[in-house]
Amino acid sequence: MRGRFAPTPSGLMHIGNARTALLSWLQVRSAGGTFIMRMEDVDTSRSRAELAELALEDLRWLGLDWDEGPDVGGPHRPYTQSERLGMYEAALAKLEEAGRLYPCFCSRAELAAVASAPHGLGSEGPAYPGTCRCLSPAQRAERGLLKQPSLRFAVDEQPVGFDDGIAGPQHFPPGAGGDFIVKRADGLFSYQLAVVVDDAEMGITDVLRGADLLDSTPRQLQLYEALGLQSPRFTHVPLLFGTDGKRLAKRHGSISLAALRESGTAPEKVIGWLASVSGLIDKPEPVRASELIPHFRLSQVPRTGITVTDDGLGSLLG
Repeated sequence: MRGRFAPTPSGLMHIGNARTALLSWLQVRSAGGTFIMRMEDVDTSRSRAELAELALEDLRWLGLDWDEGPDVGGPHRPYTQSERLGMYEAALAKLEEAGRLYPCFCSRAELAAVASAPHGLGSEGPAYPGTCRCLSPAQRAERGLLKQPSLRFAVDEQPVGFDDGIAGPQHFPPGAGGDFIVKRADGLFSYQLAVVVDDAEMGITDVLRGADLLDSTPRQLQLYEALGLQSPRFTHVPLLFGTDGKRLAKRHGSISLAALRESGTAPEKVIGWLASVSGLIDKPEPVRASELIPHFRLSQVPRTGITVTDDGLGSLLG
């Protein structure tokens, strides 16, 4: 087994991130596998190097370690996406050769106008209506004089299915989500393309991540197939939610690991709390991450989202 945790260094590492990291680490360590750390900073407009360094410090403070990563190296270096752009260009060339890409000249305003259309995939937003897919060469040339296009991947009109490690069998209808962008007009590569290229090149066999990315999986599976790559097994863990029903995130008042460290909270207390809300132990007692390895079972993790009360969050700082 080869698993990974791949944070985006655009904000402080919060407890929702930490829970996913812990579960991914436990999945790999309990199987005697190799754990990889990767920084997903492909969106350079949002990512910051100092936050990437802080994320590594936060995770080590929790007692997590990795066999390959930005700071320890490994056979699949580099482990930072902004240093892997040549690999993404090569993948684009392969997709272009296969006739799976086309330029899209639609503006954000034009796409917003179709936001009321039926959604193909939940968190991915409304399905792209295919406006630019059938433009003639002449039309593309004409529009290209006025606007730098993005590149879209033309999805197959075939259903997509996979067996999720927690959610079970998943089925998506033909064309679900519509054609999606793999390279933006400003030259930045999309998350969808980068993550597929990276996971395949790094030999990742098992991906454990948050349930908010479940509906990205059909898109990624189509990319794996189009590029002739082996896809990993997927497990999407239910998210942590606040009492307002919104998921805990960087912009939603979630407690950061940096704040916990500064408050003098013991890492064992944080691990115990995360293990408790994840169903790994009965109550939030201090425990080291390594002590959870022998008894970890994916079947212990709840199948639905978990609501965290303000008192529950406050107890971490107490």
